[in-house]
Amino acid sequence: MTTGTPRKIFVLDTSVILYDSTAIYHFEEHDVAIPITVLEELDHFKKGDNVVNLQAREFIRELDKLSETNMLADWAPLDGPELGRFRVIADEDASVDARTVFGSGKNDHRILNATLALTEKEPNREVVLISKDINLRVKARALDLRAEDYETVRIKDVDHLYRGRTDLEIEDPTPIQLLYERGAVDPSEVGLDRLPANHYYILRSPQNSALAWANPGSGLLERVHKAPAYGITPRNAEQTFALHSITNPAVPLVSVSGKAGTGKTLLALAGALEQRRQFRQIYLARPLVPLSNKDIGYLPGDIKSKINPYMQPLWDNLNIIKHQYDEKEREYKKIDEMVEMEKLHITPLAYIRGRSFSNIIFIVDEAQNLTPHEIRTIITRAGEGTKMIFTGDIFQIDTPYLDAQSNGLSFLIDRMQGQRLYAHVNLDKGERSELANLASMLL
Repeated sequence: MTTGTPRKIFVLDTSVILYDSTAIYHFEEHDVAIPITVLEELDHFKKGDNVVNLQAREFIRELDKLSETNMLADWAPLDGPELGRFRVIADEDASVDARTVFGSGKNDHRILNATLALTEKEPNREVVLISKDINLRVKARALDLRAEDYETVRIKDVDHLYRGRTDLEIEDPTPIQLLYERGAVDPSEVGLDRLPANHYYILRSPQNSALAWANPGSGLLERVHKAPAYGITPRNAEQTFALHSITNPAVPLVSVSGKAGTGKTLLALAGALEQRRQFRQIYLARPLVPLSNKDIGYLPGDIKSKINPYMQPLWDNLNIIKHQYDEKEREYKKIDEMVEMEKLHITPLAYIRGRSFSNIIFIVDEAQNLTPHEIRTIITRAGEGTKMIFTGDIFQIDTPYLDAQSNGLSFLIDRMQGQRLYAHVNLDKGERSELANLASMLL
């Protein structure tokens, strides 16, 4: 910051806190303010088991740490090097009343009034309203307020997000022949200067083709074999790559993205079952996305009955794997036995927060419905011998205030690509059925 330049004041809307409970720490040396209305809204959000409820509770706990001073009366310093200050603003009396302008007394208009009042009290400082709510930003600009999206974590170009594989055309078929004979070739033999860790290649020449993997341990391009996992055989090159990364013991963190019907969840489950002897337990988790914006508490029955609608896709995929075998076969019975003994445990993501995991294979389905902060929190819980697999479609978002650029799965793929402990594969081709593929293309 240039000497003498006043610090900005960023006013955070409720949507920002529900997206990232640590948001107040992400504005460098500038000051951060929260309208009292935001705290009132967070109080309503703090009960429940879905993503926004957890974020609300985490922020309230952070606020409690800062509450040694009267934040309604004065600015409180934020705990961190070169960070600004924080306060709660209660004054909503401005020369322009948003409730009159927009014809209602809803909370959004109270937040606008608080921002307007602060702008008038601080004429020499730039006041910026930060919100994930597009409508609120539009209304703010109509009142000549500066309003911006919360972009601390945002992927700029999702259309070119890392896909995990490259098609490589080579004229000379010799390297591919050597790959079949020796199982590995030096990258220079196929015209590559460097190999991104755990990247996959489809090598093609006029005479032959092969699937290969960049092994960061050996520095070589190694052949990938099309191998089944617990009765599930990959149907295309991308599925072969995905199953290879899922079953690769040298890669403890894997993400698989792709549209509906590409086999993400099925491959993750089959790969986990194939490796069941290497892990103490298999966890299958999904974020709870409320039905019609209602908390699961409104559903009838005990907790198991309440969460079943959310977990059904996981059960469906397990049934597909089971029915690769006859009911009398050991592999069929083994899945039921693992579920009964909780060696294979399906649970909402909310119920595994705050735990540490060792020697566990942990699958998180629908990871695009998580925020970057939640993805980070989950991965940092991994103990020794744990493998984590995240699956999802970055363009199919079911939670408010997330999109293809700001969801946790996109963030994971963008930040972790090229790391020795991480592999990613994007699945393009739908394999559910011809009818599903036709509907996906035309409807």
